[in-house]
Amino acid sequence: MNVDEKYMSRCIQLAKLGAGNVAPNPMVGAVLVYDNKIIGEGYHKKYGEAHAEVNCIKSVPAEQKSLIEKSTMYVSLEPCSHFGKTPPCSNLIIQQKIKKVVIGCRDIYKEVDGKGIDKLQNAGLEVITGVLEDECKELNKRFFTFHQKQRPYIILKWAQSANSKIGSKNGERVLISNEFSNRIVHKWRSEEAGILIGSNTALKDNPSLTTRLWKGKNPVRIVIDPKLKLPVSLKIFDDESKTMLYNLLKNSSEKNIEYIQLKPENLLESLLSSLYENDIQSVLVEGGAKTLQSFIDQNLWDEARVITNGEMIIEEGVDAPAMKNFYLFQQEKIFSDEISYFNRK
Repeated sequence: MNVDEKYMSRCIQLAKLGAGNVAPNPMVGAVLVYDNKIIGEGYHKKYGEAHAEVNCIKSVPAEQKSLIEKSTMYVSLEPCSHFGKTPPCSNLIIQQKIKKVVIGCRDIYKEVDGKGIDKLQNAGLEVITGVLEDECKELNKRFFTFHQKQRPYIILKWAQSANSKIGSKNGERVLISNEFSNRIVHKWRSEEAGILIGSNTALKDNPSLTTRLWKGKNPVRIVIDPKLKLPVSLKIFDDESKTMLYNLLKNSSEKNIEYIQLKPENLLESLLSSLYENDIQSVLVEGGAKTLQSFIDQNLWDEARVITNGEMIIEEGVDAPAMKNFYLFQQEKIFSDEISYFNRK
């Protein structure tokens, strides 16, 4: 690992601290280096608040402020060049008279997309791009998928028994994953903008779909209920989070429930288009076998996380979804459970 990669690696490390709090913005980290020493660092902490570059420059101690213009700034994503919730970071870098900027990857958002790099270069700064580029793109896979495919980044999740069953056939709720895996699932929820289930799961399990076992904000609850048969007494309709109820009958809103009507043809694609329009950048799908299989069959997913309880057998059960077009990239063991992480090919 060379010097540029070392400091870019730190940018990525910092950026991850913003997970779950910055969407629909990307996660970004920045460090300021003088004479091979970090004198300032920062990351984008919360949507609508200061960007990584601003926090980085602010963090420089008063006695080292004079070193800023002699330093190199490392940033994991191209500095913005437009006025949004905050002023352009490229302007700030120029104002601070920083002479060199090292960038992990280009920002594909149409308001930026090379304009930040151009602005820095036109101001006479030395700009190096593409340092740990793949890692920087992986960091913001949700952001890149959202803007390139104009749909949310889709993560499928389910728990299954050792013989690949996800529930009992008699409709009784079966707790498959252990308490440690359950906490990890709540951490996953805190990192995504939305969480999705179908009406059968809502009726059978009456889930809260919150992050009560992990510190973090609750995702928006997304429920597919074509004929609006779900009673409002269910937990998904409480005040813990907003609920988007996709159906075939009406558009309206009341309290924290938004009813969104879809056309019956191309239901999933229409739903994902609506989520894109509503700035929902990523979705954790925790539905039943039918809902999960529909995403798989239509190739509308990016990642799957499967928890297998190796000590549980369900004799008369519902088959787990059948995976297609995938590869395994990681596994971890948590007592009785094994978590397998898959990507779509």
